[in-house]
Amino acid sequence: MTLQLYAHPFSSYCQKVLTALYENGTAFDYCALTPERPQSMRELAEFWPMKRFPLLVDDGRPVMEATVIIEYLGCFHPGPVRLLPADPRAALDVRWMDRFFDNYVATPQQKIVFDAMRAAPERDACGVADARAMLDTSYAYLDRLMASREWAAGDAFSLADCGAAPFLFYADWVHRIDAGLANVIAYRKRLLARPSFACAVEEARPYRGLFPLGAPDRD
Repeated sequence: MTLQLYAHPFSSYCQKVLTALYENGTAFDYCALTPERPQSMRELAEFWPMKRFPLLVDDGRPVMEATVIIEYLGCFHPGPVRLLPADPRAALDVRWMDRFFDNYVATPQQKIVFDAMRAAPERDACGVADARAMLDTSYAYLDRLMASREWAAGDAFSLADCGAAPFLFYADWVHRIDAGLANVIAYRKRLLARPSFACAVEEARPYRGLFPLGAPDRD
C-alpha cells in the first residue's frame, strides 16, 4: 500500500519530511492540506486529534512528528540514501544536530512569525527580542561548526540536513544571517541547491503570499 503524507507545502516541518522522501525517491500519496483538498484535514484529524502535521500513514498506521517520520522511513522504507548512520556515535551526532536545528533555529524563528500574526496589543516584544538573540547565537555557533563540514554532521547528507534546509531557509527571511558568517551562508546555499530540497521549495512557491512578515524577493 502506498504511503500517505498529510502535509502543507509551505510548512517547514513538512518540507523536512518531503526532503527525506525526495532524497530517496520514495513513492507516496501527497495528501495536501490545501483548500483544494478539504478532505485531507478531516482525514488527518481522524488519525491525530491534535491536527498537527506532517503526518505519515503506512497501511493505516499513523506516524507523527517529522524526525520520527524520517527515522521510520529509514527503518521500514529505506532508500539508497541512509539519512541516519548505522554507527551509533555517528547517529548520535546526527540526532544532536537535528535537535539543534529544531530547538535553536526553528523554535525562535517560529516565535517571531507567530508573534507577527497576533493583534498588536497581544504582541510580545521581549519574547521576540529573545528569539532574535537566540538566532544570532545559533548562527554564530553553526558558523564555527560548518568551517570544517560540508553537511550538518559531517561529509554525508543526513536527517539533520533535512531539518536544517527549511529551518535556515525561513530563519534567514525572519532574521537575516549576518554577512560575516560565510560558512552558514555557504551551507544554506548548498541546501537550496540540493535537488530534494529544491523540489520542496518550488512546490511551496505559490504560497509565499501567506508568509506573515512578507516573503523576500529572493531564494
